[in-house]
Amino acid sequence: MTVRRVVPNLRSEAVEENRRFYGLLGLEEVMNLGWIVTLASPAGGTAQVSVMTEDRTAPVVPDLSVEVDDVDAAYAVVRDDGAEIVHPLQDEEWGVRRFFVRDPDGRVVNVLSHR
Repeated sequence: MTVRRVVPNLRSEAVEENRRFYGLLGLEEVMNLGWIVTLASPAGGTAQVSVMTEDRTAPVVPDLSVEVDDVDAAYAVVRDDGAEIVHPLQDEEWGVRRFFVRDPDGRVVNVLSHR
């Protein structure tokens, strides 16, 4: 299993204002679903930030996202280790397969792969 990128997820009721602010720092919008906007550096896709009001298909807003090359393998590893699965492994309509897991300090991690 290889990590492709790690993206902080910022909960905000001011998504548009944050989109503009992070644009001032040189980040460009790469995804906008209304409830989540992801901005990335034009120099490379691994420098990103997501701003979201909610997660439309999960019970909580995750603290960060970790994109891996094999989400099913990642799911098996953390499940077998006894980690708390907060949101089950599933395919999402916007083209990712993902699950949420809680880290030892209580942060919720969105682990995903693009389909």
